[in-house]
Amino acid sequence: MTIRFPAIDDRAPDRAVLGVARSVTGRRWRDRLDAVGEARALAITQRTGIDQMVARIMAGRDVGLEAAVGFLEPTVRALMPDPSVMTAMDAAAARIADAVLAGEAIALFGDYDVDGATSCALATRYLAALGVRSTVYIPDRLIEGYGPNVEAIRGLAKGGARLLITLDCGSTSFEPLEEARRLGLDTVVIDHHQCDVALPPAVAVVNPNRQDDLSGLGHLAAVGVTFMTMVAVNRELRRRGAFAKRAEPDLMALLDLVALGTVADVVPLIGLNRAFVVRGLAVARSRRNVGLAALATVARLNGPIASSHLGYLIGPRINAGGRIGNAALGAELLATEDPVAAERLAAELDRLNRERQVIETAMLEEAVAEVDAMGDPGPVIVTASETWHPGVVGLIASRLKERWRRPAFAIAFDRGPVGTGSGRSIGGVDLGAAVRSAVAAGLLVKGGGHAMAAGLTIERDRLEAFRAHVEARVADAVADSLAVSDLVLDGVLSASGATVGFVEMVEKAGPYGAGHPEPVFALAAHRVTYVETVGQGHVRASLAAGDGTTLKAMAFRAASEPLGRALLEARGRMIHVAGSLSLDHWQGDARVQLRVLDVALPTGPGL
Repeated sequence: MTIRFPAIDDRAPDRAVLGVARSVTGRRWRDRLDAVGEARALAITQRTGIDQMVARIMAGRDVGLEAAVGFLEPTVRALMPDPSVMTAMDAAAARIADAVLAGEAIALFGDYDVDGATSCALATRYLAALGVRSTVYIPDRLIEGYGPNVEAIRGLAKGGARLLITLDCGSTSFEPLEEARRLGLDTVVIDHHQCDVALPPAVAVVNPNRQDDLSGLGHLAAVGVTFMTMVAVNRELRRRGAFAKRAEPDLMALLDLVALGTVADVVPLIGLNRAFVVRGLAVARSRRNVGLAALATVARLNGPIASSHLGYLIGPRINAGGRIGNAALGAELLATEDPVAAERLAAELDRLNRERQVIETAMLEEAVAEVDAMGDPGPVIVTASETWHPGVVGLIASRLKERWRRPAFAIAFDRGPVGTGSGRSIGGVDLGAAVRSAVAAGLLVKGGGHAMAAGLTIERDRLEAFRAHVEARVADAVADSLAVSDLVLDGVLSASGATVGFVEMVEKAGPYGAGHPEPVFALAAHRVTYVETVGQGHVRASLAAGDGTTLKAMAFRAASEPLGRALLEARGRMIHVAGSLSLDHWQGDARVQLRVLDVALPTGPGL
C-alpha cells in the first residue's frame, strides 16, 4: 500500500500538495493538517492505538486526544442531554402527555421536505405505539407554501383535532396559530428554523434556535428535536404511571428516521447528530421500517445502507413527492406498517423522482445560460424564469452554487407577478439572515430559512431591489469565502493503496457530511486509460498507477464543466486526481470507486 502524508515532509507550510497551485477548477491543493494537527494526530495514534490515517482524519476535524476514543463510537446515551435543557420542552411534553392520556385527537402539521416527513413519521409511529391515532397534514408546496395556513388549520379543527403539533415549521406562523387558538386548538411547535424574539401563540415553542434557548442544540434537524420531544413525553408518561401495565415504546428503534432526516437536511454531523446517524444507520440496515426498505429497493441500493445513500438516493425520492407530486407521500410511506402499501408508495416516489430529474435538467440549462450571459455574476446569483417549476428551484439554486461557488437564488414566476424561490449558500455566508433582513425591508412578501438555505416569495418588480439588498448584505462574507480557494486534502495515495480495507478503515471516523467533511485524497500522476460520458452528464474514467493497478472513477454532473472536460481530454495522459473514496456494492462484491472532485496536470521531466 502506498500512502503518503505530505504535511510530514520538511517544506514550507503553505506549499501546495504535489505542486498544484492552480487546478483545472482554479484551486490550490493544501494539506488539511498543519504542524499542530500533525502533532495531534501522532498523539492520538501513540496514546490510543488508533490507526494513523484515522487519527489524521480525526485531527483534521478538530477531534482532540481526550475525545478520540469516544468519537469513534458515539452513543446517543452519552451525547444526548436532558431534553429539558431546551426552552419550553417541559410544557410541550406535559401538553402532549395530557392529550395521550385523555385520548384527544392530535393533528401533526409537517413540512414537505425529508426533515418534515421523517418528523411526522416519527411522531406518528411513537403515538401509534401508545395507541393514539394522529392525523398528518403536509401542505402542498405550490398551492399552500411552507408552514401552517389558516384554511388548513380550520380544516383540522373541523375534523375534531384538539391538539396541533407543528413539525419542522411553525416558529413564524403568527396568523395561522392565532386562528388555531381562536378555534380552541392548543398548539405545540417543534421546529429548528431561525426565528425572531417574538413567537406565535402556542402552549410551547420548542426550537433550539429561538433566541432565548441556551441549550446549544441549534445544529439539530427538526427530526432530532422531535426525537428529544418524544423522549421528554415518554418520561412524563412514565412519571404519571402510564407504563405500569404496558410496555414503553421503543424510541431507539425510530432512530433510522432521525438519521435520514438529519442527513437529508444537511445539518452539521457533529456531536449528538453524529450519534443519531451512527445509531440510526444500524437500525436502517435491519430494514425494519418497511417504507424505508421499499425505498432502498426501488433505488437499487446494494449492500448496507450508508450515510451517502440517505442523502443521495433515498432523500431525493422522498423530496420528489413534495416537489412535483403529492407532498404527503413521503410521510405516509415512512409511517406505514403495510408492505404492500410501502411498495406502491415507493414506486410512485421513484417515478416522480425520474420526472423531477427531467425537469431539473431543462431548468438548469436555462439557468446556466442566464448566468453565463451576465459575465461576472457578482457576489450573489439571482436567476428567475416564468417557465420554471417552483418545486425544483431549490435544486437549481444548489447546482448554481456548486458551479460558481457563491450563494445562488432561483425563482419561479410561473403564476404571474408573484414568484417563489429558494436560495443556497456557501460556508461563512448566512443566507437566512439576509433573507429575513429583506423581509424586514419590505422587499419580500415572506421569507426565511437558515444559514445555508432559504426560501422566499417575491413580487416581480422587487427582484432587482432584492438582488441589490442581498448583494450589499453578504458581499464581504462572499469575498472572504471565495478568497479561500483551496481544496483541502487528507493524504496522497495510489490506486494500489485504495483498497476495500483502506476505505473501511477510513469509514471508522465517519459518518461524513456537513460539518464533518468526507476525506479527500490525491492520486499522483495516474494515467487515464479509459474515459466516457455517461448518464446525466457524468464522466466515468479508469485511472492506472505506475504498477498497473487501476481504479474506477466518476465525476458527477461534470461533462460540461472544466473538470469533466479536463478528464475527457486526458485520455492516455497522466494527471493528478483528487477525490473521495467509497465502496460500490454489486452482486455481493465491494469495489472501490473514486468520486472525482478536482484534476491537475503534472509538471516536470517526462510529464
